Amino acid sequence: MRYSVIVPVYNRPDEVDELLQSLIKQTYTDFEVVVVEDGSAVPCKDVVDKYAASMDIRYYSKPNSGPGQSRNYGAERSHGEYLIILDSDCILPPGYFMAIEEELRNEPADAFGGPDRAHESFSDTQKAINYSMTSFFTTGGIRGGKKKMDKFYPRSFNMGIRADVYKALGGFSDMRFGEDIDFSIRIFKGGYSCRLFPEAWVWHKRRTDMRKFFKQVHNSGIARINLYKKYPESLKIVHLLPAVFTIGVVILILLILSGVYFFSLASYTPDPVSHDLLHSWGKWLTAIGVLPLLLFSLLILVDSAVRNKSLKIATLSILSSFIQLTGYGSGFLIAWWRRCVKGKDSFSAFDKTFYK
Repeated sequence: MRYSVIVPVYNRPDEVDELLQSLIKQTYTDFEVVVVEDGSAVPCKDVVDKYAASMDIRYYSKPNSGPGQSRNYGAERSHGEYLIILDSDCILPPGYFMAIEEELRNEPADAFGGPDRAHESFSDTQKAINYSMTSFFTTGGIRGGKKKMDKFYPRSFNMGIRADVYKALGGFSDMRFGEDIDFSIRIFKGGYSCRLFPEAWVWHKRRTDMRKFFKQVHNSGIARINLYKKYPESLKIVHLLPAVFTIGVVILILLILSGVYFFSLASYTPDPVSHDLLHSWGKWLTAIGVLPLLLFSLLILVDSAVRNKSLKIATLSILSSFIQLTGYGSGFLIAWWRRCVKGKDSFSAFDKTFYK
């Protein structure tokens, strides 16, 4: 068996159906599928059973332990030379496995990963979220699928690794968030090769609404500090930018509120000189606060409109971009305060954030 596809699932039967439907359309078929139900209240066994006659597929159900441990559970029961780790909300293009084969034939790799895209069937909100996660102006394009001068760290929504390397590394850790970056760091520390396969991309739904998206990126910001405490060298300047952006947004909002306050004072000041002075301060404070936010919003609007060819998606991209940056930044800052300043450990600090 060449490949084993490992899919952890938590309450996503419809998404699993779409993923499996895309797997039976693959042009390269030397693979098995291992679906691991992670304590779901809405299981997908009936969905998996529909495909039993169409592909080599097995279904397992276990108590909830998080995605990392569920991947380990599936890997222990797999038979492939390579493990392909996918999120249950992904859809594969027909040439996905063939793209991996061509890359491995040209240059072997111990581990690899691919980028993600937004499918035309995705909602406008999902497309806007996809933009904010792949745009140069929000994440530096680090998840957009282009080769980088720095190392490529594959993410667990679309990751491949030799089965013997996975076993040697002990699989994923018990971290609830950031476990894929933790695993990628250990790949490099183990001296194994890891590459980006640009053509081995997937359609990735991510979150379906802005509230869930905020929670996801907020937890990612928290995870970055957990990773820093474990691997200090893993923290890069780019990881600090959302926190700087978040602080900047707070300062700009305070300037706007100060400007509004001075306007209100001016309206109740009878003295013409004091009125004009307060009004002038209000005008400049408001302008200083509003202008950078407007410029950033306009930049996102234009770039997303060009990429998505939709003014509605571009408008939603403004909201998703602010959520992506401030959600990650706020999680990063809260975790920094609790772990680095107050000295709490990763679990006692985040009892309400890292769900059990």
